[in-house]
Amino acid sequence: MSEPTIDTDLELALRLADTADAISRERFRSTDLVVTTKPDMTPVSDADQAVERAIRQLLEAERPDDSVLGEEYGTQGSGSRQWIIDPIDGTANYVRGVPVWATLISLAIDGVPVLGVVSAPALGKRWWAATGGGAWLRDAFGPEAGETRRLGVSRVSSLADASISYNSIQQWDVHGRLDQLVALSRQVWRTRAYGDMWSYMMVAEGLIDVAGEFDLQPYDMAALAPIVEEAGGRFTSADGEAGPWHGSALATNGLLHDAVLDVIAAGDAEGRG
Repeated sequence: MSEPTIDTDLELALRLADTADAISRERFRSTDLVVTTKPDMTPVSDADQAVERAIRQLLEAERPDDSVLGEEYGTQGSGSRQWIIDPIDGTANYVRGVPVWATLISLAIDGVPVLGVVSAPALGKRWWAATGGGAWLRDAFGPEAGETRRLGVSRVSSLADASISYNSIQQWDVHGRLDQLVALSRQVWRTRAYGDMWSYMMVAEGLIDVAGEFDLQPYDMAALAPIVEEAGGRFTSADGEAGPWHGSALATNGLLHDAVLDVIAAGDAEGRG
């Protein structure tokens, strides 16, 4: 078998998303959906588990030497190439019938996500990117329905003109950053809590300018980072650390990143650095 390239890896990731969509779409709003509570008190449905099992089976056939990290079944294998999977990001929405949820698929090489696919069939949207290849969207609705278009972040350069999504007041409070969130909200034009993957994809589309949250795992973030970055934005932790490994996320159009970090990063009240 020949060595995979970024193009063949992305093609596989998109096929994995097709498989995931077929399962998750069929089970969405199903009257016999089985929902249980995990030890961390978050919900999991039979659809989450079925999607991840299907993705793992395909990866075992197509990339048997690669490792896999998934939300429902943990880590399998080892090595420099790791597929990172969130079978349904936004399970709480999924089980309530809210259409804001998606399958997240990423490939990290030596710990760096090099591609990401975010597929949200209930919204009719799929976003994807690979390093050096730009970020892309296919949308089932609107004047460009069914077409693929390249994404670019906004050019907003002042916090006073910025629209931000913070996901959850409770998260910021639990992590000791509520004062920072309030301070940021007083400096920007508009605040909303769109939540989950959608906030970050709207940053990549240029619809909003900043998104951030806490209490995250690598599988919540790995697919988002390449899409935001290939659209021209920046993706770090809430303290400016690179990669999806630090438990929090801050995505911006790049122009606003340092200004937001100056407000929200830990220790800034006493002077960051």
